[in-house]
This record gives sequence, C-alpha cells and structure tokens, in this order.
Amino acid sequence: MRAISEKWSLRGFYPLERVSDYLGGLGLLSYGVARCLRKRWEGGLILEQMERIGVRSLSIVLLTALFTGMVLALQMGNYLTRFGAKPYAGRILALSMLREMGPVLTALMIGGRVGAGITAEIGSMKVTEQIDAMRSLGINPIQKLVLPRLLALLIMLPLLTVLADLVGILGGLVITTFELDIPADFYLNSIIQFIRFQDLFSGLGKTFFFAFFIAIIACYNGLEVSGGADGVGRATTQTVVTTSITILVSDFFLTKLFLQL
Repeated sequence: MRAISEKWSLRGFYPLERVSDYLGGLGLLSYGVARCLRKRWEGGLILEQMERIGVRSLSIVLLTALFTGMVLALQMGNYLTRFGAKPYAGRILALSMLREMGPVLTALMIGGRVGAGITAEIGSMKVTEQIDAMRSLGINPIQKLVLPRLLALLIMLPLLTVLADLVGILGGLVITTFELDIPADFYLNSIIQFIRFQDLFSGLGKTFFFAFFIAIIACYNGLEVSGGADGVGRATTQTVVTTSITILVSDFFLTKLFLQL
C-alpha cells in the first residue's frame, strides 16, 4: 500500500496513505466517543452547545430555506405550466423539500458555519496547549469537548431541518399563490393528501448521519491542528470542504437506502 501511495503521489494524485490515516483517525475518534457515551453526560455543556449550534444558526437556515422554496416554486411552475401540470407544483415542491433540499441544505449551512466554528475553537485550544493541560488534570478531551457538540448536533440538526422544510413550503406557497395563481388552500390540501410519513422520515433520517459526520470531522480536524494560527486556518478550511463533500456523497447512498425501506 505504501509503494502504491508513493507512486500515486509522484503522479500528482492525493496520497493514499494520508487518506487512510485520516479515515483511521476519524474511526478512532468515533470509537472514543462511543466509549464516552457510557459515562456521565455534561448536561450544561450540551445545552450550551445546543444554543450555539441551533439558536444562533436559525436565521441563516430559515433564510436559505425560504428562498430555496421560492426558487423551486418559480422553476417548477414555469416548466409544469408547459405541460398543463401546474396544480402539481405544490406536491413536487413539498416532496423535494422534505426528502432532499431541506436536509441537505440545512446540513451544508450547519457544516459551514458550525463545523468551521468547532474546528477553530478546538484548534485554538490545541495550539495554546489547553487540551494538553486538560489531559494533565485527568480530564478526557473527548468527554468534555467532542461529546457535547456531537449530542447537540444530533438534537438540533433534525429540529432545524423540520423548520427549514416548513419555511421552504411556505416560501413556495407565496410564489404559487401570487405568481402562479394557485389557491393557497388547494396548495396546502394537495400537499397534505400527497405527502406520506415515509417522506418525512427519509429526510429526517439523513440528518442524524449528517450531524454525526459534521461533529466528528470538525472535532477531529480541531484536535489535529498544528502550526499555530496558520494551522487553525487550514484546518477550518479543510472542515468546510470535507463536511460539504461528505454530506453530498453520503446523501446519494442514504437516498438509495431509504428508497428501499
């Protein structure tokens, strides 16, 4: 494996060894978190992270969802009108928001804002040797830093997604009512009659995976920071890129999984 990775590196490919080390580090951190789940949870820290992750991200998530729903309504109304299927705009929009757009866009917003913040915060603690001080005092950094952020994300990301779905559907309601001349009661009734619990379950189910990926990647990059302030900046950028790619790639496989359930 080392010979192959060195050969690929000489050809300009990303070294396989670094990829395997990174994935191995994520796996070890996940194992450490699983062991900490058996211990006493810090309720105060979890609530603090829920406020920082959820409440402070509410405006950006809802604004993104609102205009996403409005754009979807405009595009769908334009094309469905050509085929005489304009009344189906509400159903398609709601299905798109619940299954895909709501969960994915919310996760991307949280991954960019919260993930980068987690990496910067933990990374700053790492370069100032605060984490080493915690270890010397017998405090487990995973228990104190990683677990509260992971649990807060697992709680808040699904809740934010539900709100994003509702706001996106309401944004579509505004456009379909005033631009497409579809009555509001018809729009809402068509959604209620068409949408199934499985559609909501599919979208919300993804958010737990997304929350786990965001928390583990962000915390791991923060714990592995080196090189002072420059290292913190590089780790923060890496978190945004890695979480975004992971969310989009995993969304494909999760979609296939939930479609088969």
